[in-house]
Amino acid sequence: MALALLFIIFLFPTLSSAAGNIYNVVSFGARSDGRTDPSAALLKAWNAACATARKSTIYIPAGRPVVFSGNYGKSRGITVRLLGNLVAPSDYRAIGNSAIWLSFEFISGVTFSGGTLDGQGGGLWACKRSGEGGCPGGATHIVINGCDDVKIQGVTVNASGASPNTDGIYVQLSTGVTIYKANIATRDDCISIGVGTSNLWIEKISCGPSHGISIGSLGKDLNELGVHNVTVTTATFTGRKWSEN
Repeated sequence: MALALLFIIFLFPTLSSAAGNIYNVVSFGARSDGRTDPSAALLKAWNAACATARKSTIYIPAGRPVVFSGNYGKSRGITVRLLGNLVAPSDYRAIGNSAIWLSFEFISGVTFSGGTLDGQGGGLWACKRSGEGGCPGGATHIVINGCDDVKIQGVTVNASGASPNTDGIYVQLSTGVTIYKANIATRDDCISIGVGTSNLWIEKISCGPSHGISIGSLGKDLNELGVHNVTVTTATFTGRKWSEN
């Protein structure tokens, strides 16, 4: 039965359902062998979903694709469903000068659900702790930048105590963002709120150890946008920050 199912998947990379088209990344060449870079397969599945007017799901089955990096294009009504893990390169230099591993830009109506995103930050953290310089700036898990009507729900963000200046979620230049039922433990801010943020709702957050929820840094530019209408309710803070030892 497993062989027959595999055969069907490869014959029909696009499956249709009442909810729309389903694009299985395995059908586009992704492998869960711990060695093969699935970026090309994921991009092919994304482009196929973008090319249809129907609502679509990009399906990532259980397994362990190792590397995924890239910026993806314009579409609406796409669900990315992850059952396994997406694992970044252990060597942060593999993505070159980019400060972004996974990015969704200029897109409307996209849902990303399930699975685990493993940023493998150990190498970057070691670089920063060494004090030798030359390390990429920033180390934020989730960045919401220039977006409207985004909802983050049920996520867990976890960075070890050896991760300097690591924020959980950063929001800037965005309006109508909701962060709901999140568990965040990082070396820096659980949630950092930057310029141009308005109508931000934060509810049922477990934060810590960390530096908490912060607004700033602000006032660097003369005409920068302010921060308006931020609500935090039902939040639990545990531990000021990770131990320095």
